[in-house]
Amino acid sequence: MTVVITIDGPSGAGKGTVCQLVARKLGYHLLDSGALYRLTALAAEKQGVDFEDIEALASVAAQLDVVFKPADAGVVVELCGEDVTRAIRQEHVGMNASKVAAIQPVRDALLQRQRDFAQAPGLVADGRDMGTTVFPAAPVKVFLTASAQERARRRVLQLQQAGQSADFDQILSDIEARDRQDTERASSPLKPAEDAVLLDSTELTIEQVQDRVLELAASV
Repeated sequence: MTVVITIDGPSGAGKGTVCQLVARKLGYHLLDSGALYRLTALAAEKQGVDFEDIEALASVAAQLDVVFKPADAGVVVELCGEDVTRAIRQEHVGMNASKVAAIQPVRDALLQRQRDFAQAPGLVADGRDMGTTVFPAAPVKVFLTASAQERARRRVLQLQQAGQSADFDQILSDIEARDRQDTERASSPLKPAEDAVLLDSTELTIEQVQDRVLELAASV
């Protein structure tokens, strides 16, 4: 049986980093489901697709040419052969991704693609509905969160370290707006699976979160 570990939670809670560390430690495959929605949003933007055109957005999602390549500094994401790792992390792309993720035909187009990532020896899946919708039978489910203020602080630090300017108040406002979009949408809203382990990373280090997830994995 292929073991699937799902880690869901809001933007900025540390899911991506934890998933990469756990996948590398266990030698598992990695699925950054949020990147698929960001990629759909970016591809739609590049193709000049109207974000109100549901059919066109679903078509973009169904035809995504995407590759995830593990690297020392994380994961390199390629769209149609182009490295878009940084491009998909732009704030406006994240906001558009949240809008796209609320569209059921888009979610339908990406659902099977996500499930296909579950291959031996195992998979670590990072997202917002991995434990509730995509892999409901996963033996290890984690819901990772942190306060909006802490998530904004981390994002500001991340941008500053990358040499970019950052407005804390604006980033906090964007995070809170995205949280509302994700939790209030009709299609697969962001919420913990009933059998998920809740982890608040506000005052935890990445290493402490990683160790807790590895403990849960070892118990399977």
